[in-house]
Amino acid sequence: AMELAQSNIRKLCDLQDQLRKQVGVEKVLAPEPPTNENIRKTLEKTFAAKLKTAYKIGSKAERYTAISEIKQQAKEACLQGEDAGSSKSFSYHFEELRYKILRTNILKDNKRIDGRKTDEIRNIDCQVGILKRTHGSALFTRGETQSLGIVTLGAPDDAQRLESIAKIAEEKRFMLHYNMPGYSVGEPKRLGAPGRREVGHGNLAERALRSALPSKLKFPYSIRVVSEITESNGSSSMASVCAGTLSLLDAGVPVESSVAGIAMGLIKEGKSFAILSDILGDEDALGDMDFKVAGNSQGISALQMDMKIAGVSLEIMQQALDQARIGRLHILGLMDKTINSPKDLSPYAPRIERIKIKSDKIRDLIGPGGKNIKRIVAESGCKVDLDDGGIVSVSSTDGQSAAKAKRMIQYLTSDPEIGQVYLGVVKKISDFGAFVEFKPGVEGLVHISQLAPGRVAKVEDVVKENEEVLVKVIEIDRTGRIKLSRKDAIGKTPVDAADFRS
Repeated sequence: AMELAQSNIRKLCDLQDQLRKQVGVEKVLAPEPPTNENIRKTLEKTFAAKLKTAYKIGSKAERYTAISEIKQQAKEACLQGEDAGSSKSFSYHFEELRYKILRTNILKDNKRIDGRKTDEIRNIDCQVGILKRTHGSALFTRGETQSLGIVTLGAPDDAQRLESIAKIAEEKRFMLHYNMPGYSVGEPKRLGAPGRREVGHGNLAERALRSALPSKLKFPYSIRVVSEITESNGSSSMASVCAGTLSLLDAGVPVESSVAGIAMGLIKEGKSFAILSDILGDEDALGDMDFKVAGNSQGISALQMDMKIAGVSLEIMQQALDQARIGRLHILGLMDKTINSPKDLSPYAPRIERIKIKSDKIRDLIGPGGKNIKRIVAESGCKVDLDDGGIVSVSSTDGQSAAKAKRMIQYLTSDPEIGQVYLGVVKKISDFGAFVEFKPGVEGLVHISQLAPGRVAKVEDVVKENEEVLVKVIEIDRTGRIKLSRKDAIGKTPVDAADFRS
């Protein structure tokens, strides 16, 4: 797939080159770095060995403390007798030395910062159900990176509504929000609106998980996953994918398969290169590639690559994807040991029941100005959603409320049945009987002979207009006319109407 894409990208690059030549503007060159040979030699001679030792410290906090102390010592030694402008040269050469040492350790000595092999994954711990009142929760820890995944299930109308140029009103039923507060990397900083990083990482994790979600017909809920990064040292977005899967299963979401993510790195010098599995923050910052790969045991659902060199060959890409697959399967195996199938829905999650009604009954359910559906919501306390296909979704945390809403919906939308008893209202009286509305917009005739067990002289002697009466459907002819009986309904229990009539 990448080879096919690259062959077409070449054409686009050629077009860009043609346009650049036509414009005739020369490329702006980056300024030369502020070099100082004396500072560079002092750092190499006195502090290279110390930095190399510091980069063998596995703990991020301890390593950063050690590097910070070395930097302070080096600054004092290098800037003695130098002019004020040498400070920039020192900062440049110190970072250059850090860059060189980390890469040399990996390429020549085959040693990563924390002592792992290039294809080795850090220790992983998975926990689910750690927050008791949420609909689903999980804690995924990989080395010094940790994500707390929290799932909230909502009714279909809780979907996020989006407007765009392409679509005026689009509903998004699955949302993943990624938060990385300052304390996760030991920084004191104020909480504010999501930045570009939070939006990008959340979008990547959301794309990775979206393909594994069940269809709306199978699982009609709106789903929100929040990934709270409590500690970060490499690939918190891929930890969010893992925590997201675990928390979805804990919430009872029947995902098609578990999804895991891994971040791959690259150190390349000339023809020599090393591909790193599960990179640390320093290996990302001082390396040449941050390649995030997420998916299940069958394939990949999301990719993202950050490049710091001109490009990589297809050979490197193939090896990186193969190595990522091995790492992904390893992580999935550990996740499956914790939870490999959806739990029962949380008692705090809403229950959604779906009812299919005929399309021509939609207007009866809605009622004039939404009167009927508003009343169902008000009296049952449930959320009621209706789509154009006649699928009605009833959402409630209370089983009795949902049952009441279903009865009211069925009463409004079901066809009259012979033998059923209904509670109706007398709409009109004539010499030969009474016309009774026993369902919204549905009337039938109670003949004078069917008003009471004995002989009835006048209809008004038994019923009056606007009076509620029990009636039984005794006949529906071929034209749809309905014949009712009051005498056969006396003492019987009506169908559902008690829920809908005050």
